[in-house]
Amino acid sequence: MNRAVMLRIAACGIMGLGAALLIAAVLLWTYTTSKITKIPLDIDTTLISDGSGTALDPASLSSDHFVVDKNVPLVSQQQITVESPANADVVTLQVGTSVRRTDKQKDTGLLLAMVDTVTLNRKTAMAVSDETHPGGAVQKPRTVGDENPPTNIALPHEGLDYRFPFHTQKKTYPYFDPIAQKAFDANYEGEDDVNGLTTYRFSQNVGYDADGKLVDPVKYPSLYAHDEDGKVTASAAMWGIGGDDPDEKITMTRYYAAQRTFWVDPVSGTIVKEEVHANHYFARDPLKPEVAVADYKVTTNEDTVESQVNAARDERDRLALWSRVLPITFTAAGLVALIGGVLLGSFSLRTEAALLSPGLDGTDYGLYRGPSEEPVPGAEAQTEKLPELHHDVPPDQGPRKRSPPSPSRPHPGAPSSGPPQPGPPTPS
Repeated sequence: MNRAVMLRIAACGIMGLGAALLIAAVLLWTYTTSKITKIPLDIDTTLISDGSGTALDPASLSSDHFVVDKNVPLVSQQQITVESPANADVVTLQVGTSVRRTDKQKDTGLLLAMVDTVTLNRKTAMAVSDETHPGGAVQKPRTVGDENPPTNIALPHEGLDYRFPFHTQKKTYPYFDPIAQKAFDANYEGEDDVNGLTTYRFSQNVGYDADGKLVDPVKYPSLYAHDEDGKVTASAAMWGIGGDDPDEKITMTRYYAAQRTFWVDPVSGTIVKEEVHANHYFARDPLKPEVAVADYKVTTNEDTVESQVNAARDERDRLALWSRVLPITFTAAGLVALIGGVLLGSFSLRTEAALLSPGLDGTDYGLYRGPSEEPVPGAEAQTEKLPELHHDVPPDQGPRKRSPPSPSRPHPGAPSSGPPQPGPPTPS
């Protein structure tokens, strides 16, 4: 195998590598990127929000009247984990949410508690509900002393839940509220910087208008079988309502309204910060709250914000690696390999042509011949010059070589043999 063939094989290999790199870059741009923009299956996080508000003292439920305290410190906690079913298409999130007073110990400060389960499409972050994927469920509340296993109540979800889709757009999304048990619009409002991360800000109003005025509160959908916490009848004295008859029985209905603001990473859809104003209250007129259960405002604390920002950055880095860094690198390397292969192939062709062309040298192999010359006729060809013989060479220096006799016939009259006859001397 000569050098030209080896160069041609190397050129083909390099061009093949370049084509493979370009194909890989195209696949990363189109196919792979769409496969990795999905909600992770390893979510296990705790989100904590701090704030204050007006809240009912749980201990007063067994006293002679309800006690409502103002400006009490509150903390809201969400524990998010992944449950089954979770596969390439869907992920099921189980979210335990609680709101408690930090000035009370253990269960005496617990105001709200809920366990919500929802199955989401991993790509769109929308709730899915079909025969194979339950739309969602909530855990039936238990009393403090109830030790029976928790049971779920089917609750079909719709819209987004606990996160936004990848590549979030500047538009309105339906966002599900598990307390109201329905979806409400989350409207895009603008961009904000959160710990160095550019985020989209969305706002949602449940029962409030854009100015924070109570306009259409939701009747609290009780999770108990007999609506024990949705509608309560107690004496006027128990409600703290003055009147002529303190023993008069008064029935009040529980209502719910909320305002939420989300700061969302537009690339990964992660909610990095959230502010919630929720109002649970009893009233006879829905627009006139009378006894507060919990009217509070909480905001994600700094540690949780930093954790969520880091999680969003990790998702951004992962997407950037597969959607930008690797495709650009493969494209550049592929183009360089193709160009290098073409150049090497061209050089191999020139080398092969040089090896096959005659007259590049004076050998019989035809290698590296010079310019071709016209053939020289035999009559004009140079012959070897013989040394000149001198007449004064002494006869004793050796026998003199004679040329073989000529085959031509002797001239008539010439002697056939014998020594030459002496003739007259020849003038010098």
